[in-house]
Amino acid sequence: MTTEPATYEARDIETFLASAFTALGVPEQDAMTVSGLMVEADLLGYDTHGSFRLRQYVNRLRDGGNNPTPNVHLANENGATAVVDGDNGLGHLAMKRAAEVAIEKAAQQGVGWVGVRNGNHAGPASLYVNMIAQADMIGIVGAVGSANHVAPFGGLELLLGTNPLAIAIPAATSPPFVLDMATTTAAAGKIKVLAQRGERMPEGWMVDREGNPLTDPTRQGEGLLLPIGGAKGYGLAMAIGLLAGTLNGAAFGRDVVNFTKQTATPTNTGQFIAAISIAAFGEVEVFKASADRIFREMRESEPLPAHGPVRIPGQERGNTRADRAANGIPLHANLVKVLADIAGELNIPELVSGPQKTTSHQ
Repeated sequence: MTTEPATYEARDIETFLASAFTALGVPEQDAMTVSGLMVEADLLGYDTHGSFRLRQYVNRLRDGGNNPTPNVHLANENGATAVVDGDNGLGHLAMKRAAEVAIEKAAQQGVGWVGVRNGNHAGPASLYVNMIAQADMIGIVGAVGSANHVAPFGGLELLLGTNPLAIAIPAATSPPFVLDMATTTAAAGKIKVLAQRGERMPEGWMVDREGNPLTDPTRQGEGLLLPIGGAKGYGLAMAIGLLAGTLNGAAFGRDVVNFTKQTATPTNTGQFIAAISIAAFGEVEVFKASADRIFREMRESEPLPAHGPVRIPGQERGNTRADRAANGIPLHANLVKVLADIAGELNIPELVSGPQKTTSHQ
């Protein structure tokens, strides 16, 4: 018999996360901004990038690796482009500001491209492309991973991160297309979750330094994450790293700091956000109606035998969000223990589950 995880109300998780941040000197408004985005990740089903990440953020704030009171500001601005300096604060703050600036610039110039330097881990990239899609624009986000887990194709030295890429495209009546992917076969966060839960990882995610399959997630530090598509994934990770890191004066290659292990060291994480105004190319509603038609064609296309219906990237997240908003966010028992440990360390009230609810599975 499988025991269902306890469920927690989104607002209770948000309050708990914010209290942890304020206990470490983060201003209340910043704490609420970050905790709100973390809970949004949980609601959307990004279980590797929401409240699961609190332990890492707490360790970095506690040990001096993160600035609790950053001055997030524009370091450079020129027409359709800008650079946001996150001042080594919690990464969500710089990325939210960058998304807002990108939207403003796209509304004026047709395209807005905003780089981020002195940032930090900021949760799933989909949070920020979603903001842009809600403004009837196309959003693109790339980031340098928060630790190097990948070697150049054919090499052994860990010089690349998972370097994620996200793209969101709005439609008229359908949920937006949202691609949010690592350039590795699996995101590093998924491996951390498996390790916390005591589960194995599939073959094909990692290899050891002899090239043999590695399936024990607790041995992640001994192996190499594999890029998607071999040399193609490596090339894509390089391109994203150059655009998100090098172009912005942020870390890439050997300069990348492992934000989990080096908790007293600033990471200078780099990201970029691009917003493309649909209105700059034609009628917004015509484009969105065309997107609806294309999505419908994909969904209604004939699937392979014994395969489920064709899906559109990201469109099932809305169902997950509605379910979790209504029935609570399920948190694994091992994560709940970590959160309880943090509460004890910071002398804040523990997160308490509401009445048990049945969580439906889509």
